[in-house]
This record gives sequence, C-alpha cells and structure tokens, in this order.
Amino acid sequence: MTNLQKQFDLEERTSTFGQDVIAFSAKIQRTPVTMSLITQLVRSATSVGANYSEANNAFSRADFKHKISICRKESKEAVYWLKMFLAINNCDKTLARNLGKEAQELNLIFNAIINKIEINNKINKLVIT
Repeated sequence: MTNLQKQFDLEERTSTFGQDVIAFSAKIQRTPVTMSLITQLVRSATSVGANYSEANNAFSRADFKHKISICRKESKEAVYWLKMFLAINNCDKTLARNLGKEAQELNLIFNAIINKIEINNKINKLVIT
C-alpha cells in the first residue's frame, strides 16, 4: 500500500494515529500530572480507531452514524489532551503538535461523514414523502 493509499484508508489512518499516540506517550516521563494526561490521551486516541473499525461493521445506517459520532467526539477529545501536553515541559512539543493536527484532521473527516449522512437522510425523507 502506498503512502497516498494509506492516507485515504481511514481504518489504517486511525490505527496509525492510535499507535503514534501510544509511542508518544511511552516517551513521556511519568509524574502524577502526566500519568493522568497519558491515560486520557491514550484512551481517546485509540478509541477513534476502534470505533471506526466498529462503524465499518455497523448493523444499520443509524448504528454507523452513532459509531462515527463517537469517532468524532474521541478525536476532538484527543485534540484537547494533546493541547494539555503542550503546556508541560517534558514532552516532544513538535510531535504533540503533529499528533494534534492529525487528530483535528480526523475530526474534520468524521464531521464531513456525519454531515453527508444527515444530508442523505433529508433527501431520503423528501423522496419518500
């Protein structure tokens, strides 16, 4: 798979994001403050990929939308936790910014998917009536 294909393979992209966050978190010095931040960040970042994988096996359109909504929420939460890491001194700030950018891009993708679903639902309601 080429880099371009990986960029558009959302399941691969969300998995890579989770793995990159785990690697980032593993390098951070453990303190009472960072332990809490690490836990929150890893949970939200890895949840994005897990829920996207579940969305791909959804039982219905409503189930798909629900899982994508969780992806959107968790990616936005990951953005927040990465911002918190930028406030501490013992992390790779460049990597934190890059991961934050990726989390934001994923969030925008999930927003677009949800918007498309909602537009299609409105169109379907118009056609049916």
